Amino acid sequence: MKVVIIGVGLIGGSFAKDVKKLYPEAKIIGVDKSEAHLDEALQLQIIDKKSDYSALATADLVYVGIPVNVLVTELPKILDAAGDETVVMDAGSTKRLICEQVADHPKRRNFMACHPIAGTEFSGPTAAFEGLYTGKTMIICEVEKTAFKLQEKALNIFQNIDMRIRYMNPEAHDKHIAYVSHLSHISSFMLGKTVIEKEKNERDIFDMAGSGFESTVRLAKSSPDMWTPIFEQNKDNVVETLEEYIQNLTTFKQLILDNDFENVHQEMRNTNRIKQILKGIPLTKK
Repeated sequence: MKVVIIGVGLIGGSFAKDVKKLYPEAKIIGVDKSEAHLDEALQLQIIDKKSDYSALATADLVYVGIPVNVLVTELPKILDAAGDETVVMDAGSTKRLICEQVADHPKRRNFMACHPIAGTEFSGPTAAFEGLYTGKTMIICEVEKTAFKLQEKALNIFQNIDMRIRYMNPEAHDKHIAYVSHLSHISSFMLGKTVIEKEKNERDIFDMAGSGFESTVRLAKSSPDMWTPIFEQNKDNVVETLEEYIQNLTTFKQLILDNDFENVHQEMRNTNRIKQILKGIPLTKK
């Protein structure tokens, strides 16, 4: 099996590691705009060799883990270079614009629009690790537009990695992911901003911040280069979630101002059911 990873960071590199574990004889080829990342990935044995789009014509599988703004412009070129029997999968956190971009591409049948619900706040080849995808959900959009035998090729790998498969249309994906992923990243960034601006003494932040703060602000360490384009591409859904979130914060603030702590307690108690919803879903740790 010949697998090309475009973008050998956390997402692409971890996928390469999982594939290599499953298929030790697979040839993993890395493509990345950063020569330093490629050299690092070689040194870490994430990839077997580095190349460019010329490697796509004979690839069995291409996995694209690059920022979504770059993905929109590069995906048509990637499909142009792909072989007739090559399945090209992306890992973008937005789907509508990406699917629209290649809707009329002659090789649309070679593309599978994917989004793995997996990751950490770290980036680059050193962040990649084996097992990132195990037990996680892979969302696939417009699966009917991918050639069936190419679907099978990709689905076999996902299932062997022990991923759960969910099918959605791109619009539904972008709306739901704004609530469960994009909003949490914005919340984390803004919490970090609020604390940094208020607590000027960094030593106080370090000494006084408990595990609750650390876990809540963890996502604020995520790459702005990756997340700014995501917010831009999913702007309408992100703004809608922010409006609802701000309204909930405003209501909660007013309850406190009104000394209505009975309803403060009730609001939190009602939200406690999130424990049951998330029960049994493991957290990714690195």
